[in-house]
Amino acid sequence: MAKRQSSAATERHDLLSVDRDALRPLAERMRPKTLDEMVGQRRLLSPGSALRESIEGGHVHSMVLWGPPGCGKTTLALLLAKYADAEFRAISAVLAGLPEVRQFLAEAGHRFAEGRRTVLFVDEVHRFNKAQQDAFLPHIERGTILFVGATTENPSFELNSALLSRCRVHVMESVSAEDIAAALRRALDDEERGLGGQGLRIGDDALREIAGAADGDVRRGLTLLEIASELAVETDTGQGREIDERTLRQVLADRTRRFDKGGEQFYDQISALHKSVRSSNPDAALYWFSRMLDGGCDPVYLARRLTRMAVEDIGLADPRALQMAIEAWDAYDRLGSPEGDLALAQVVIYLASTAKSNAAYVAFGAAKRDVV
Repeated sequence: MAKRQSSAATERHDLLSVDRDALRPLAERMRPKTLDEMVGQRRLLSPGSALRESIEGGHVHSMVLWGPPGCGKTTLALLLAKYADAEFRAISAVLAGLPEVRQFLAEAGHRFAEGRRTVLFVDEVHRFNKAQQDAFLPHIERGTILFVGATTENPSFELNSALLSRCRVHVMESVSAEDIAAALRRALDDEERGLGGQGLRIGDDALREIAGAADGDVRRGLTLLEIASELAVETDTGQGREIDERTLRQVLADRTRRFDKGGEQFYDQISALHKSVRSSNPDAALYWFSRMLDGGCDPVYLARRLTRMAVEDIGLADPRALQMAIEAWDAYDRLGSPEGDLALAQVVIYLASTAKSNAAYVAFGAAKRDVV
């Protein structure tokens, strides 16, 4: 009788586990369990790289992972703990305060005394103030914790020097559309954790479109795929379901792109616009200009930067560029958006297409140095 009750309890527990797994988002279910399953980050994690060899050997160190959302920072921290046979604990600097930090550190200290290591993952670590960041220092020095901080902001500006001196900063890159498409295909084929048992059909072009819409964020790509799978329609033959063009348009209609008006993404994108103009690539320049407008950038700010480019990068090679930039700025002031945006777009194309010379800029700088 007791055996039957025990068997029934085990069966109920297994069913509950299955139900809980089914409730987890696809992006969480498909989180890589090995380094080989991770997509992107070839520079950091390719076979033979220093970081990969140290992880696979279990010789991990405290570090800060700097990269955009969805590039694998949390996943890499989880794998660090797995390969090092260490306990994994995570806190968010958005939600946790100093009392919670001290509690986690005390627990890690007890484990350390018992001969077990702890990987303490601190998400959005740049949100902690100096006092909160300082709380980790003695524990990192003693080896009580293997500290892994994750940030989307430049650590040199957002983290204090004492913490940075005790951690290695690893820069993680946005994941390419090709790599995201590979992750989506794996999710479609995986019958245990993914969508493999649902009989879903999707064309390669549609899959690439979802990957492109993910904008370098694997998690976003998997979320879009999951939504599309829920809206998939029955095929004409009645054998399985298909993510068709209409379904794809519904899913991608209201997507948003990464942009932070005051953060790292903002400066990356204005830098990309500037470099596109300098390299005489009008298509790329127009793309980044449109991308910043779409993200909510103030067109007046863009008009000011375009005027600077006309003076600094085009200069005396084409004096008309400065006149056009000022006139476009004036046109925007008169028309506003969206009509005035076109005047600025024309200047973007002109600046990227015309001749370049920074001779006046260099000469003026030299003259100022002589005066000083």
